[in-house]
Order: sequence, then structure tokens, then C-alpha cells
Amino acid sequence: MKLAFFNEFRLGVIRDGQIVDATDSFEGREFRRPQDMMEELITRWDEQKPKIESAIHNKDGVSLESVRLRAPVPRPGKLICAAVNYLEFGMREPAILDAFLKAPNAVIGTGDTCELPPAPATVFHHEPELALVIGKTATKVSQEDAMSHIFGYCNFLDMSARGLPGAVGNSFFLGKCWDTFAPMGPALVTADEIPDPHDLQIRLWNNGEARHDFPTSDMAHKIPELISEFSKITTLEPGDVIATGVNHQQIGAVQDGDVIRMEIKELGPSLIIRISDPSHREWPRGIDKEMAERVLGRAPRG
Repeated sequence: MKLAFFNEFRLGVIRDGQIVDATDSFEGREFRRPQDMMEELITRWDEQKPKIESAIHNKDGVSLESVRLRAPVPRPGKLICAAVNYLEFGMREPAILDAFLKAPNAVIGTGDTCELPPAPATVFHHEPELALVIGKTATKVSQEDAMSHIFGYCNFLDMSARGLPGAVGNSFFLGKCWDTFAPMGPALVTADEIPDPHDLQIRLWNNGEARHDFPTSDMAHKIPELISEFSKITTLEPGDVIATGVNHQQIGAVQDGDVIRMEIKELGPSLIIRISDPSHREWPRGIDKEMAERVLGRAPRG
């Protein structure tokens, strides 16, 4: 099932290019935050799923273009991003498993605007990733049991600022946690619709120009390992999000006026955002070859 929030965070199901309102499945219940509704849906899925199916049965939908789609997990309790987690088309050895936390209030939805801060970054990059949403509490789980803790999957963009003073070594805060730097969605696709999350293709376009096109099979540390290892450090709870990393070989700069579109076909509608930079800075267009080489260890770090 492809779940989504739309307009004033009404719950919907995406089918056949339309969205069908399923808010009535909560039988008039009110929630303090949209995140609370999504977490209630996740934790009580076995009970809620038939109610959603009943709520949308024989109900007409409306076109996706006629509504404002929102982030499906608007304020995750934890947003964990795997770092340097791709083999770069098999051109590098696996890096040591590492990750960073991204600020939950950096989350925005499709159609929203990512605003580049006035900080003295050397460049800002797009990083399209497959994200998973935790479905049940996970503490020190084994890799064998890890996949049973996934509720679903969604598109995710890890927007990044490079070269900020103080952002040295493995310090990600200055580069990753700005407001609007975590676009997500628009659909949260339940795990039963994705038989193998390591058999997906991630694509991205900047102003219609193809950039990223890489398979999730190129992950160095697969999803069971990510969940297992992260759950040893911090308890993963329903509604938490794990982003699984990016292949850097087709990474490129973003700047004022750009329209970024990412797609994982099996996850439904594309995630589309606009870039705004009040400072109107400019960087070379196309793939950032220096960054790509740096990840492979062939260029000095800047």
C-alpha cells in the first residue's frame, strides 16, 4: 500500500495515479501532530489496514496534481543516515560502518523548497537515497531478524553543505542539519510491496538533466546490518527513519532555481523539490568529478 499525507495532513492512499482519502479510517480521532497519526498507523497496522481498505473501497480519488503532498513521516523521532555506504559501482572497498543523525525538523515534502543557508559552504550537493521506516521497536536485534522491523520505504534526499569551517573529520552537523535539508516522500510504501530493497534503481535529475542512476545492490552494508548495528547503539522505534546512503559518482551541485527530481520506480510518484539560494551563488554544472574522486580516495580532501 502506498500511503501519503496530503493537504492539511489528511491520510491518503495512492493508486492509479490518484490519491484516495483514507482519513475516515481513524473514525474521527484527532491527533496533536501528523507524526502521531503516522506512528499510530504503524504501531497498530494489523488493526488499521482493514479500516483503511474499507475507507477507500469504491471511493473516487483525485489527481495527485490537485493536492499538496506532504512528507509521509513529518517529524521522525530519529533520522539516521548511513555514511559512505556504497561501493561506488564496485570501485572501492567497503568503508567502516558509520552514520550521522539529521535533524528531524529538516524534513520537507515533495513540491517544497530547500533553502541554502548563507553559511560559507564551498558547494551544496544532492544525495538521493532509499530510506526505510521502522515498524516496531528494535533493540540489539540480529541481522536475521532485522527486516521484520521495517514498516516501509520512501524516497529521501540528503541535502549537503560541503567545506564549512569546523566541519572536519566525521563531524556532519554543520553539513547536514540545516532546515529543509531532508526532503522525503511523497509515498510511504509498505514493506510487503518491496520484495527486495537491494534490487531497486535510484535516479535523479537536476532541471531535467540526468545525474544519479545507481542500484541499491551496490550498498556496502546491507539493510539488515544497518538495522542490527544501529539498534545496538540506540533503540529504534516505530516511525524512526534510516537513510541507506548514496553513490557519489554522479553527485552534483545545486543552486538557486534548480528543480531536483528523484525516483525509485517501485516507490510511486517522484520526489520533487525546488532550490532557493537568497545569496544567488553559482557552482559548475554537471557532475562534481572532484567529489566523486575524493570518495574513491583519488583526490585530496577539501
